[in-house]
Amino acid sequence: MKFIHTADWHLGKLVHGVYMTENQREVLNQFVEVVREEEPDAVIIAGDLYDRSVPPTDAVELLDEMLFKINVELKIPIVAIAGNHDSAERLSFGSSWYKHSQFYLAGKLSNHFEPVRINGVNFYLLPYAEPGVVRQLLEDDSIHSHQDAMKAMIGKIEETIHPNEPNVLVGHAFVLGGQTSDSERILSVGGSGCVGVELFEPFSYTALGHLHSPDAIHHDKVKYSGSLLKYSFSESKQKKSISIIEMDEKGNFTHRYRSLHPAHDMREIEGYMEQLLDPQFYEKEKTDDYLKITLLDEGALIDPINKLRQVYPNVLHLERKIDLTDMKKKQTISGARSEKKSEIELFEQFYTEMTTSEFTDDKKAVMTEIFEKVLRGEALVK
Repeated sequence: MKFIHTADWHLGKLVHGVYMTENQREVLNQFVEVVREEEPDAVIIAGDLYDRSVPPTDAVELLDEMLFKINVELKIPIVAIAGNHDSAERLSFGSSWYKHSQFYLAGKLSNHFEPVRINGVNFYLLPYAEPGVVRQLLEDDSIHSHQDAMKAMIGKIEETIHPNEPNVLVGHAFVLGGQTSDSERILSVGGSGCVGVELFEPFSYTALGHLHSPDAIHHDKVKYSGSLLKYSFSESKQKKSISIIEMDEKGNFTHRYRSLHPAHDMREIEGYMEQLLDPQFYEKEKTDDYLKITLLDEGALIDPINKLRQVYPNVLHLERKIDLTDMKKKQTISGARSEKKSEIELFEQFYTEMTTSEFTDDKKAVMTEIFEKVLRGEALVK
């Protein structure tokens, strides 16, 4: 049995004021071609099909187009769930008749935990749900955290699971220890949004969504596919991919990746203004990528963003190295104040950070006298 594991499409995503829809269309067309080449028995989408509960019209049309190509034109079964960005109610629309074309979409959580069976593999669908929803659905007042909720739902599955058959869980969760990025919405304050990886032990493979890196966790049987695209500059060094899983009748599987290549990558570059605008530099760059540029110049610059956009039209964020350095120094000084240091200790730290000179005993004596006069309310100049 072969299936493709993907998640976190986030259709309708807005990054630094720019809609990602056309970039998403490019990558999804590549995804459809991979499905055509691989001829899997199923495509798994583990949540966050949309980026918001009320997506823009273009995003709805794009999802409709891609699911039609995969499910109707290529006749590939689809198993999909709602993520924390989706509207469970809106995704649930039509799910009862979608099943006739083997499109199994779980928007709202149900207390019926029967699997979807495809080519001898049992797929258990657990769409994202807040602990309060699970508590009410299962009538279990002990459920207060995501860990409690996931444990309770998997407990229900275990009541009827066939342990000698291949069983796959499709879920959307933050596994404890997973690596996050700036574009992922926090599920809960503190640690109550996390679930332990040990909960997924009953399954041959757990196909997860939510964390955007395919390397978010390292586990033999619990995997994130990662997002289709980079959605923040904290993801700029991630290698995006989809997972191809081939599973035998005992639940043993092989796992390989297929990469997708967007029209516009999301990257970070830094340099001096003159260097970045030099043709010898930018002719070696893919200038239409989505960029975060860090300038190393220290002096005043006139309208740098518009000058840079003459060469790099998709600059999404511009910052200066000197501003970042100043901010770090301010944070250091602020931290020092919180350590209850004396005025002379704070000044000595400030002096050594701002200059390259030694804060000698003579200098310390002068500053000590000045601080004492100020504290006594005396004038410094007579």
